[in-house]
Amino acid sequence: MNSDRKHFNFNDLEQWLDRHRVTEIECLVPDLTGVARGKILPRQKFTEDRGMRLPEAVVAMGVTGEFPSEGPYYDVISPTDHDMHLRPDPRTVRIVPWASDPTAQVVHDCYDKAGNIVPFAPRSVLRRVCELFEAEGWNPIVAPELEFYLVARNTDPDMPLKPPIGRSGRAETSRQAYSIDAVNEFDPLFEDVYSYCEQMELNVDTLIHEIGAGQMEINFFHDHPLGLADEVFFFKRTVREAAMRHNMFATFMAKPIAGEPGSAMHIHQSIVDAQGRNIFSNADGSASDMFRWYIGGLQKYIPAAMALFAPYVNSYRRLARFTAAPINIQWGTDNRTVGIRSPVASPAARRIENRVIGADANPYVALAATLACGYLGMKNRVEPTPECKGDAYLGDYQLPRSLGEALEKLRAERDLASVLGESFITVYTEVKEIEYAEFMKVISPWEREHLLLHV
Repeated sequence: MNSDRKHFNFNDLEQWLDRHRVTEIECLVPDLTGVARGKILPRQKFTEDRGMRLPEAVVAMGVTGEFPSEGPYYDVISPTDHDMHLRPDPRTVRIVPWASDPTAQVVHDCYDKAGNIVPFAPRSVLRRVCELFEAEGWNPIVAPELEFYLVARNTDPDMPLKPPIGRSGRAETSRQAYSIDAVNEFDPLFEDVYSYCEQMELNVDTLIHEIGAGQMEINFFHDHPLGLADEVFFFKRTVREAAMRHNMFATFMAKPIAGEPGSAMHIHQSIVDAQGRNIFSNADGSASDMFRWYIGGLQKYIPAAMALFAPYVNSYRRLARFTAAPINIQWGTDNRTVGIRSPVASPAARRIENRVIGADANPYVALAATLACGYLGMKNRVEPTPECKGDAYLGDYQLPRSLGEALEKLRAERDLASVLGESFITVYTEVKEIEYAEFMKVISPWEREHLLLHV
């Protein structure tokens, strides 16, 4: 989060809106999928009300827009569809650079009528986890690396996605990892992306071309988890908007194109104490017990958290052997075949990279879940397995292979529920069951090709 924003209050917000001559406000709430929900208000009404109301189910529905019709979901969500009372977080205010009139966007937190935070809203879950760290005197620091694909415009869901046409007039057909020229194929688009990010004060760092055809990666500067989740949320909106203005789509699907690598959201994470010292390193520069236990927590709880890291049926297509995505919970130093990597770094910068998370994960949920795993590891002093120093792809699968299996593991893991909140786990798993049931109604081309005349 921009240092000028960290202590923004409502007076600062009003002055910011005046300075930018804002006439409209997009009042945003991230839902379970990370989609922006909310309302657009005139500046005067926003200033008078400083908030709005939405039905609580708005943040508790699936990617199809469906809700469960019965069951434990309604032990959390009122069947009478209560209102949430939304409060803007002044620190999140950003300009909407593509709007024709001066427009701002502000992320809101969700409260009930008694003033209690709504525990199943994704931003609330991340707040809850950050507060647990704060109670221990720990300050988590994270840095996401977010992969995505640029694809040709596609309005027919029955047609496979294809790489877009660049400045050369040709689509990519070969591997172009880290190619500068391949990125330059889309210079006009990325000029807009960087311009939008600058206007929105998003702290994006490096842009690279990844392995897949039309696959890119953007890195974010390290910061506090809540501010960075907001930035990833804003960035996804931004790059989608910019791509459409250049006659293409940007997608954060985990596996959008058959035969191409999937897209991840690798999250680097470390913890500093009240004096700003990295607790993953001892005074002599060696790795600390906390470092070891944090890894142990990731190893123990990642399998149960996979429905949060890989939230859709498509997510599990990415997690395959020898596809640049992990299939394991091994850990290793400077080893990209493991699910939990420790990059080479100075003692002050010692950190852990969770490589399991998909680009399709809700950034609030993903950050909350990976921090929860590490928190439980440190609190319970969970010892990791020995470091993997070889090719971890040669080992067994250690992660769920489907959304159904992942949901079973998440429901059964009570430690994660205690950290993330029982109501959130209930709402999340019930909604995901609805999505999974919807997917099972669809007959795929593979089934028609191989089963139609052969079984």
